[in-house]
Amino acid sequence: MIRLYDGGVYLIHGTDIVPEEEAGRVEQLTGKKACKEEARKGTIAYSILEKHNTASDMKHLKIKFDAMASHDITFVGIIQTAKASGMDIFPLPYVLTNCHNSLCAVGGTINEDDHVFGLSAAKKYGGIFVPPHVAVIHQYMREKMAGCGKMIIGSDSHTRYGALGTIAVGEGGGELVKQLLCDTYDVAYPGVVGVYLTGSPNPGVGPHDIAIAIVGAVFKNGYVKNKVMEFVGPGVASMDTDYRNSVDVMTTETTCLSSVWRTDEDTKAYLAQHGRSEDYQELNPADTAYYDGMIFIDLSTIKPMIALPMHPSNAFTIDELNANLYDILHDAEVSINERMSNKDLRYSMTDKIIDGKLHVQQGVIAGCAGGNYCNVMAAAHILKNASCGNSEFSLDVYPSSQPVYMDLVRKGAVSTLLEAGAIFKTAFCGPCFGAGDTPANNAFSIRHTTRNFPNREGSKPGSGQFSAVALMDARSIAATAVNGGILTSAEAYADDYAIPPYDYDNKSYEARVYQGFGKADKEKQLVYGPNIKDWPAMEPLADHILLKVCAKIMDPVTTTDELIPSGETSSYRSNPLGLAEFTLSRRDPEYVGRAKAIDKAERARMNGQCPAEKDEGLRSVFAALKKKFSDADMKTTEIGSMIYCIKPGDGSAREQAASCQRVLGGLANICKEYATKRYRSNVINWGMLPFQMKADPDFEIGDYIYVPDIRKALNGDMQDIKAYIVGDTIREIPLYIADMTEDEKSIVKAGCLINFNRSR
Repeated sequence: MIRLYDGGVYLIHGTDIVPEEEAGRVEQLTGKKACKEEARKGTIAYSILEKHNTASDMKHLKIKFDAMASHDITFVGIIQTAKASGMDIFPLPYVLTNCHNSLCAVGGTINEDDHVFGLSAAKKYGGIFVPPHVAVIHQYMREKMAGCGKMIIGSDSHTRYGALGTIAVGEGGGELVKQLLCDTYDVAYPGVVGVYLTGSPNPGVGPHDIAIAIVGAVFKNGYVKNKVMEFVGPGVASMDTDYRNSVDVMTTETTCLSSVWRTDEDTKAYLAQHGRSEDYQELNPADTAYYDGMIFIDLSTIKPMIALPMHPSNAFTIDELNANLYDILHDAEVSINERMSNKDLRYSMTDKIIDGKLHVQQGVIAGCAGGNYCNVMAAAHILKNASCGNSEFSLDVYPSSQPVYMDLVRKGAVSTLLEAGAIFKTAFCGPCFGAGDTPANNAFSIRHTTRNFPNREGSKPGSGQFSAVALMDARSIAATAVNGGILTSAEAYADDYAIPPYDYDNKSYEARVYQGFGKADKEKQLVYGPNIKDWPAMEPLADHILLKVCAKIMDPVTTTDELIPSGETSSYRSNPLGLAEFTLSRRDPEYVGRAKAIDKAERARMNGQCPAEKDEGLRSVFAALKKKFSDADMKTTEIGSMIYCIKPGDGSAREQAASCQRVLGGLANICKEYATKRYRSNVINWGMLPFQMKADPDFEIGDYIYVPDIRKALNGDMQDIKAYIVGDTIREIPLYIADMTEDEKSIVKAGCLINFNRSR
């Protein structure tokens, strides 16, 4: 059972939940009258945020973090940005992992060049470098960096170490650059939602089952959007820390800002085992704590789950799916095909029902969610003395780190999986973002990974190839493998198996990880490969702007994977212009051409030429504008591209979803709402205007939107920004911008974060 409370609640003594409308009970339980503002300070989150806040009050936080982490899709761009902004040393521990593109190269030595660059940066600036195949980013941070009461920021959306008492935030690279420049992470004090756990998981139920159930309950209604989820209650103790980690990493899919859990003796034992006893402290809410909402979960009622394409919130119990196979799969099939930009391409799910059973073509257990010790051990137990079969179904398993791999070998789990026909690989995030194990066309994959967004598995609808992923726990994936690919709940194989205690061995890290924090050598040179390029110059915001609508996406939600595809395109991650060629390529393949065409007009204007020589339509646009705005001038109006989405930015922290638009000449996004804070922050850090509008868009691709006096508008309350669709008539459309800090306004005016930092 999962219950969402309406409104705020008080938690008394960590066990009694009192809805706000029954606040009189607080005095009965504590002897003191309820005081909401004081009780807000009783959450674990408040104490950690207060400790890291450098501002004079707690309403508008200015956070400095204890450590940072980036992987090899993001660290080159971050270091290049920070270097261009004046950085000469890493002022806090900065971990550079190589877990995303280590197996995915498109020609030449693109990936390894970036890894060499990363190591040279660690030596020059004083960083920590984790080579390819050694650990996925979040497992390394759990094992070596996270601790009770700490805060960590990472340039990956699944930066979550709450089960270790750490508030961790996934953000775009711009926010990490600010930390490298000794600036702060500025955010309004977030709401805090309690997650009260009681009971214990049944045999056969794994952490992904619990996570999918939570995401299914809170994503669509926005219950925890941009808030901190705080896990409390007696049910926490029913799970060991490794299991909790696997639940916690999936809180990202709720769109919350971060997470934190109460800690206990098991947390203490985990940290001690990893040689970091000093990082433990007991964290519990105060005797009276106020939460902005409460999610009540009886863990004993959670069943094995499946999240059907195309989102982790598309959640069903496996039993429910199997009992209503055709109806549920038909609805999923229709939903997928409605989102397909290539209308000639059709994906089918109901054809995978054979003799009343769902046949799956692939299983994958991997990454920061699935590759943890407890999940692989549980899968190996189910597959002992069994076989995956020699037909279409295949099973690949990736451990989350070399230490985990070593212990799985010593415990016999690897040989058990190999004997069953599984393929055992190395620590790699590829199956999570489309750089490994791309299924066959029209195939269906089940994965214990973090996401199942469109094309997240690596398919290319523009090339006529499409496949899809459902999320499941490793235990049910193993049960499905035993049955040769017939979808099966792990409850069918549940027994009293107890996973042997994990034995951590640090030797692989001692042998390979470069520990350079505090050892910066400024005389060292950065090592560049031919595909590592500097950011192109970006101009400051003009007084007036003209936006050409270059994409209009009316899906309920647009993911960052759709804005800039993951997978093999990320091999161009260190080449801004090269990567930008893939912007919206799987959602609107014509977008790049449209954006580049209008950017040519702006380049001409900046070079003192007439922009209409590059875009003939501008002549009639400005002729129309002059009838209403006598000062409208092609020479002084900045011209750029714009995209409209209803709700953009669900998912990844990868800043390229914004930076690729910017380097193509993007000036703005317009939407009804932003799916996440981090995507909106990326838009701002790359100098684009984060417009919103309440009405449906009364414009189409190819239309022009004129926004006069935009710099003046940024100095006001930004709630009524006049903009105009330019056509045979000029129609006004009301835009607005939600609150921005003064620094954020200055960044947009400067043209991007790099320009802003240089000007300082």
